[in-house]
Amino acid sequence: MTSVQSASVASSGSLTRNERLDRLPFNKAHRKLLVASGIGWAFDAMDVGLVSFVVAAIAADPHFNLTPTEKSWVLSIGFVGMAIGAALGGFVADRVGRKTVFSATLVIFGLANGGMALSWSLTALLIARLIIGLGLGAELPVASTLVSEFSPTKQRGRMTVLLESFWAVGWIVAACIGYFVIPNTGDWGWRWALLIGALPLLYAIVTRVHIPESVRFLESKGREDEAEQAVRYFEQAGGIEPVASPKGKPLPKINTRELFGKKCIARTAAIWATWFFVNFSYYGAFTWMPSLLADQFGSLTKSFGYTLAIAVAQLPGYFLAAWLVEIWGRRKTLSVFLAVSAVAAFAFSQAGSVAAVLGFGMLLSASNLGAWGVLYAVTPEIYPTRLRAAASGAAAACGRVAAIIAPLLMPWFLTLSGGNKAVAFIVFAVAFILACVAALCLPERTGKELED
Repeated sequence: MTSVQSASVASSGSLTRNERLDRLPFNKAHRKLLVASGIGWAFDAMDVGLVSFVVAAIAADPHFNLTPTEKSWVLSIGFVGMAIGAALGGFVADRVGRKTVFSATLVIFGLANGGMALSWSLTALLIARLIIGLGLGAELPVASTLVSEFSPTKQRGRMTVLLESFWAVGWIVAACIGYFVIPNTGDWGWRWALLIGALPLLYAIVTRVHIPESVRFLESKGREDEAEQAVRYFEQAGGIEPVASPKGKPLPKINTRELFGKKCIARTAAIWATWFFVNFSYYGAFTWMPSLLADQFGSLTKSFGYTLAIAVAQLPGYFLAAWLVEIWGRRKTLSVFLAVSAVAAFAFSQAGSVAAVLGFGMLLSASNLGAWGVLYAVTPEIYPTRLRAAASGAAAACGRVAAIIAPLLMPWFLTLSGGNKAVAFIVFAVAFILACVAALCLPERTGKELED
């Protein structure tokens, strides 16, 4: 322990446990939490990315011979499960604990993913996709809540946005599996792809065993000894001698109707609208990306390669957003990234050559997903502890509803004059409106402790 750390943390025994957590330097325990949580993001991305390849392959499988409408069902029903899982997971996490939900989500995903790989009928596919959605839907808002409650104040936004970098990695892995495995392993290619995508599941589960329960949640339930142990877990990882804290205060009874009361209704409306339209524009375009590019360039195999290139371009957007979110603040970073998304989508809608389509597609991918990362940082910060997981889950559920609707509307969008270009223009309009909403309506919480 350095003298600076000792003075800043141990100088006063009157610091609350949450203040001790908020003032800690970033250490190996934070890094472990980030990785354990980020793996869930990677699986979510692998599922969303891989299913777009899988559905394209299943549609060509004579055993299934899916129609465009049935493809939309397979793409969308997973998001139905995600919407239900997000809302239910956050609600449960505020009542029984973040870690309980955090520990169960990937188990549900792994079992259902194996079931999908062994499916031989459309009904079995749909059931497996729904259960996969339930697990992954609860995963992201609960994990982001846990990370935000353990992160140091000066690193909270950066840590939460960096979770999204795992999403980009997962998408890239999914694109690699889709590009190299599915076309080269015969009729069972998509089944092998699903099984390969779930291989890291055991490691993901093991990494979560030693992550403690949220200190804020434990204190709200009067579990003082466990709360103290959770704080010391992070202090000792940073080489800091623990200092006793006064007893925490139990929180008022949870009432989720507060989300729509006078104090919360404006931020709830703004955050829900942003979640809805970010997910609408992303999932509308990217779940159909292999099919869109195949139609445009006349080759399914080439479209997988183009999709992989666009997926790789997501990483710079995440890391740039993670760097800027503590410098510019949440509101400015989100607004700028959404504005860039709008410009990229408009340029994409006018592009004609392969190079232009890929270039603007990469820019759109990077800026849209960077904005999404900031959105995950903003949401847990603007609600109190007793509502944080439920509020994050409800906002994520709103986004998942958009993810249900967008793929279903894609066949109709493609019938509009301009086809693919019309879709890109719709994304442009949505991103432009969102940039204005974020700039004018979202509260700024950069540098503030969660309980302020």
